[in-house]
Amino acid sequence: METYDVVVVGARCGGAPAARLLAGQGLRVLLLDRGARGSDKLSTLYVHQPGVAFLRAWGVLDEVRATGAPPITELTYRVRDVVLRAPGPEVGGGNEAYAPRRGDLDAILGRAAEAAGVDVVHEASVTELVHERGRPAGLRYRKAGRWHEVRADLVVGADGLRSTVAGLVPAESYAVHPKLSCCVYGYWAGLDAGFEQHQADGLWVGVIPTAGAHVVACYFRQSEFARVRVDVAGAHDRCLRAAAPSVAERLAGAERIGRLIGMGDQQNYFRTASGPGWALVGDAGHHKDSLTARGITDAFVQADLLARAVAEAGSLRPARLDARLAAYARERDRRMMPFYRSTLAVARLDVETERLAELRRIAASPELCARYGAAVAGVLTPEEYRLHDAALAP
Repeated sequence: METYDVVVVGARCGGAPAARLLAGQGLRVLLLDRGARGSDKLSTLYVHQPGVAFLRAWGVLDEVRATGAPPITELTYRVRDVVLRAPGPEVGGGNEAYAPRRGDLDAILGRAAEAAGVDVVHEASVTELVHERGRPAGLRYRKAGRWHEVRADLVVGADGLRSTVAGLVPAESYAVHPKLSCCVYGYWAGLDAGFEQHQADGLWVGVIPTAGAHVVACYFRQSEFARVRVDVAGAHDRCLRAAAPSVAERLAGAERIGRLIGMGDQQNYFRTASGPGWALVGDAGHHKDSLTARGITDAFVQADLLARAVAEAGSLRPARLDARLAAYARERDRRMMPFYRSTLAVARLDVETERLAELRRIAASPELCARYGAAVAGVLTPEEYRLHDAALAP
């Protein structure tokens, strides 16, 4: 039996930073992950400017740049006759976003956790929690055919959409919304494009520069998933021609790398973020449609909030720790809920007359374009953006 202060399950964008920040407080931390080190995963890749500010503060941004992911400093959004160009907002000393490959990014975050003194174990499957006095006191996991038991004062679940920890605690789901979109994406080399979004009614195309390629993602309404999944290549092509013909033309001279990937499980939910001796971070506790690409940045925010809550507790004694974990849960919802609602609105993929008129007005104003870019990045909440925008309306 091994003894730690904290055990974190999930070594990706939520778990690795949380483990690193907790170890930086002098705590003994174990980080477990069911996957192999550096393995890839389904992801929109995009890290908004506030997320990049965390990478800069954590001292790993140079490593992310070294992966070959180019800086992204402008968004081009096209819908019908409207072309809107929004600059990236400056956050924490820079205005660039990045979209590194997940195998690269997760490995960088894992190495940073190890450098901070975290014990990292990959290919480890958590099977059950250990309880004492009505609260988790550790867990059991299996690796290479051997069972291990770990005791810890705090168990953190950062193990994604199908979180084992969330199921074992168990965490209650709330604010659940039906799935709205589905997606087909792939990688192309040699594509001449920046960071682009194109929309038609019921369709959305996102083009994101990453290391040595571009991600080209086509979104459809969830009701189309049964039809899309039987012919992902045909669906991808039809979406491009209808919503982004200029991208379709440019792809003719580019080379697709690997296969097209369909993604239909676009769940929308919150789960209870904490309880006595446990907390959830990232997709384990909150997930929304990937169309707005907020998952990675939101995971960084939650890791930081959790680490701050533990630091404010000043002790892992139950009374002090549980009170601060409850405060973490409230702050997570306060931060995440506005962007959850705005994502649900966007993921309906409706092109409304009022929305088009609003976009035309924004596109004609450099100030409004800058504020639009800040809202997309999450620097402004949707409500802050709407209040200012209404004040400028003619």
